Amino acid sequence: MSERGIDLNSDLGESYGAFQIGADAELFSLISSANVACGFHGGDPRTLDRTVKTARAQGVRVGAHPSYPDLVGFGRRAMAATPDDIYADVLYQLGALDAFCRANGVTMQHVKAHGALNNVAAKDEGVAGAIAAAVKAYNPALLVYAMPQSAMLAAAAQTGLPIVREAFADRAYNADATLVARSKPGAMVTDPAEAAERMARLVIERRIRTIDGDDLDLQADSICVHSDTPTAVAIATAVRERFAREGIIVRAPGNR
Repeated sequence: MSERGIDLNSDLGESYGAFQIGADAELFSLISSANVACGFHGGDPRTLDRTVKTARAQGVRVGAHPSYPDLVGFGRRAMAATPDDIYADVLYQLGALDAFCRANGVTMQHVKAHGALNNVAAKDEGVAGAIAAAVKAYNPALLVYAMPQSAMLAAAAQTGLPIVREAFADRAYNADATLVARSKPGAMVTDPAEAAERMARLVIERRIRTIDGDDLDLQADSICVHSDTPTAVAIATAVRERFAREGIIVRAPGNR
């Protein structure tokens, strides 16, 4: 069997003040890359510092997880923002996280838009272009995580940024390779065994079953498990165990 490698990432550092979100401590030992909230949808200075320190100690690569400025809605509400607004907001967030990376001797690896910003950028070329422009202005060596067949992936590639195609272990897919809206039934995949089976098939066959029951061709370099999914730790554990049986190596994109 030829060696296969895949990155396993999770959105971490999303706690804010007294509000604790996600199973960060347990997930760090299961993933290879962390998307760290930058303060706009979650995360505060002490949480950013603690998360980067933990990532360094665990050997997990760090990326920025910028969002709309929406603490109340956890960044999952689309907002009226111009491309200039988005450019400035993303640039600001990259600098915020990178300050803690530099102070802790960590090299920031990537950028992955969060929540509604990610979903809008998947279809809106203007929003995707603004995010790509901000990344290029800050550091053109940063990897851009984006969904396959998305406007965000195309914008990053057109801008000359290195890309990482991302799939989701805990989300259902539409036929057009977009994620099923969280408000719809069946949008979340919470059963660990089902998630592990879907992700193993994705890596081996490059196919995944859609919400309508059809097969979708989908190639991914990284798989996300959302830290605030109730069964996140069980899903990540099941995926790792299934990958081990299939000879699939979990490693960050930069380690290939």
